[in-house]
Amino acid sequence: MERRVGTISRGIRCPIIRENDNLADIVVESVLGAAESEGFELRDRDVISVTESIVARAQGNYASVQAIAEDVKVKLGGETIGVIFPILSRNRFAICLKGIAMGAKKVVLMLSYPSDEVGNALLTYDQLDDTGINPYSDVLTLEKYRELFGENKHEFTGVDYVEYYGNLIRETGAEVEIIFANNPRVILDYTKNVLTCDIHTRARTKRILKENGAERVCGLDDIMTAPVNGSGYNTKYGLLGSNKSTEDTIKLFPKECFELVENIQKQILDKTGKHVEVMVYGDGAFKDPQGKIWELADPVVSPAYTTGLVGTPNELKLKYLADNDFADLSGEALKEAISKRIKEKNSNLVGDMASQGTTPRQLTDLIGSLCDLTSGSGDKGTPVVLVQGYFDNYTN
Repeated sequence: MERRVGTISRGIRCPIIRENDNLADIVVESVLGAAESEGFELRDRDVISVTESIVARAQGNYASVQAIAEDVKVKLGGETIGVIFPILSRNRFAICLKGIAMGAKKVVLMLSYPSDEVGNALLTYDQLDDTGINPYSDVLTLEKYRELFGENKHEFTGVDYVEYYGNLIRETGAEVEIIFANNPRVILDYTKNVLTCDIHTRARTKRILKENGAERVCGLDDIMTAPVNGSGYNTKYGLLGSNKSTEDTIKLFPKECFELVENIQKQILDKTGKHVEVMVYGDGAFKDPQGKIWELADPVVSPAYTTGLVGTPNELKLKYLADNDFADLSGEALKEAISKRIKEKNSNLVGDMASQGTTPRQLTDLIGSLCDLTSGSGDKGTPVVLVQGYFDNYTN
């Protein structure tokens, strides 16, 4: 019988995960239990996706603000440090900032404007236009910012992040000075010891700082790369990808988890005979059209995945074929012609006009985005997502 359904994404409910839980066993049992309960079967090349949050929780990968402070003090000197280009987030950055400030006597906080790296806005471009401010060259003090723009609260959270971050630093006992600029060189007029907090542009920012006389330069990926007094850590990403656990603790991005995805894959093969793919996913990579916020605050969408998820889609655009190559066909003849073209397509369609308009992104970024939207970030209770039919095409 011809299949009438393409890709299906299912959120899989799991128990609440605690430290030292056998996560691979729990994931496998949850997926197989859902299949039995809902009456579906696993197929080869199904994708089981596990949110990074429960991976890190099972690993016990947490760090306190005291541990962050100690690491910052050792690596940046403990005096005046520049903290530049942080994102505006209570969940993602505020607790990190608290620990950072505890490791310094003074923090010069340099905020990018009109928005942070992932699109959280301090200002609108209309506000900049009205005042004649050039964000590429103009440096604003806090006083000038308030004079020109007053108080600006985040559209969705209602937080004035300038005030919030300033108060948070003061509460640790550190002195704070806030400036607004988009050129990383500006911070070197205030201090030569800099912690750059950007995510996806961090390598360039570090290079610019080092080339222009910075003495000590770290990124968030250089802090908490090893245990501090028994804390959690992440050798590759440090504080990147972390988020709030308690008022004094963060959950770090999961550590090495390739073994986990392989374990889940093997268990499913042993129990069902099906070869599935498995990945760990965090933020999806998409942009909110209303708030202009780019979702990807993690350093990568997927920190670990099985080898079958390497690469990009290799697909033909059906509407291109229908409107161009087979414009004179319809009905069953059109279906047969397109099916034949799909079956005969090259293994690499780069540059082929018939593939234009297909999404040129990594498979893990596409599937991770689908999974992030499926699982949500609230109380759905589905930290595992089963994606079926993703690798099907019109001929299946």
